[in-house]
Amino acid sequence: MGLLRLLINDPLTFILLAVPLIYSIIIHELAHGWVAYRMGDPTAKLLGRLSFNPLKHLEPIGTLMLFIFGFGWARPVPVDFNRLRDPRLGLIFVSAAGIVANTLLAFTAFFLNRLLVPSPSGVLAPLLYFMAQVNVMLAAFNLIPIPPLDGSKILIGLTSGSLRSSLLGLERYGFFIIIGLLYLGVLDPLIAFFRWMILALIRLFLP
Repeated sequence: MGLLRLLINDPLTFILLAVPLIYSIIIHELAHGWVAYRMGDPTAKLLGRLSFNPLKHLEPIGTLMLFIFGFGWARPVPVDFNRLRDPRLGLIFVSAAGIVANTLLAFTAFFLNRLLVPSPSGVLAPLLYFMAQVNVMLAAFNLIPIPPLDGSKILIGLTSGSLRSSLLGLERYGFFIIIGLLYLGVLDPLIAFFRWMILALIRLFLP
């Protein structure tokens, strides 16, 4: 169900889902920019993108897609990988940063939600539940190794030769490939596997 339909049918659930979703996407992008800055590239900082202000990150078409279809995107934080102290290692760390940030947010939400049980928590418990699920899904989705998703960039940093060249060559078509595969449901098993993997990792520290 798209967020727009949810807003009409269930405004409270819309708020509980939309706020964590938007800020989870923003924190994902902030993590890329912050790690890039720590590794030598100040591009995002100089452009004012290391900010929690949604207006700095939301992209009109991506936001519209999010509200209509429940699938969208933010403006990618600009990173000049050539300015990183170690471009290859930087590509891996910067790309992984968003996934790690979403996993940590999911862990925090699960942890706080556990603290609330069995205490009365009102609206906070479902908010934390949505936040946890949204961040697990964002992390799982971004692990898909198809450009321009983070999983492909991590793989590019770890590989060389023909596989690396093939991934780089897919960059211009990657978005359309992802949309098509999502529509056909081809990516569902892979997303489910990554989701299971992330939840298993969280359970190691939060049994």
